[in-house]
Amino acid sequence: MASANTSWSEENLSCTICLDVFNSPVTTPCGHNFCRTCIHHFWDKKLEYKCPLCNELFHTRPDLRVNTLLSEVVDRFGTSVRVKEEPCVEPGEVPCDVCTGTQLKAVKSCLVCLISYCQTHLEPHQRVTVLKKHPLVEPMDRLEDRMCEKHDRILELFCKKEQVCVCLLCTVTDHKSHPVVPLKEEYEVKTAQLGKIEAEVPQRIQERKLKIKEMKDAVDLSKKDADKEIADARQALTSLIGSMVTGFLPTTMGWYLVITLLSVSL
Repeated sequence: MASANTSWSEENLSCTICLDVFNSPVTTPCGHNFCRTCIHHFWDKKLEYKCPLCNELFHTRPDLRVNTLLSEVVDRFGTSVRVKEEPCVEPGEVPCDVCTGTQLKAVKSCLVCLISYCQTHLEPHQRVTVLKKHPLVEPMDRLEDRMCEKHDRILELFCKKEQVCVCLLCTVTDHKSHPVVPLKEEYEVKTAQLGKIEAEVPQRIQERKLKIKEMKDAVDLSKKDADKEIADARQALTSLIGSMVTGFLPTTMGWYLVITLLSVSL
């Protein structure tokens, strides 16, 4: 009975997600192997359950079990992939979605996998034939939110008419004949407008404060004028009543008129 010699390499024994030697390797229904922790962590971030290699979609989350044969092979050969040191992610940079420990800076984002990769985890996309076909763009955070829900393509344009982000296919369907511009260009325009508004806000606040002060001063002045007019009217009325009291006969009608005027003045 002839025996077959199998040649194992680091590539055969490495998880394509973490690029390290398999740790509790599991096999997906499509036949690809990953570390159990890696594939579960990968699916935890997704709304759909796809194979990271061939992109096959599983309708339900597969119940994966450890591949005992592959585990034994890994234990026997004990090889591992050397990972070069890379800079950690800095504030404002996009982190790698695959790194399980210290997150490294992403260098590319995949529009098919909807994942951002550091240089190390990007390696399968540069080596595996199927993954080479995936379009890569500059690192983008929260890729799922940047995809067109109708066409499943990245929102890279802005419709000026409806003021919404659209993908390339939208421009030949729902937004046909609508004026569109690159999203980056519209972002720069909006940023410039926002900067102008922010610069004008302090001046507008000061103008409003002056306007409020003017209105308050006008109210106070009107109140003073009204009080003065009332005081003058009372004084004039008092003088009039005094003249009437000394000049009129003390008839019943005269006293009634005096009492009425006094009640009005009070």
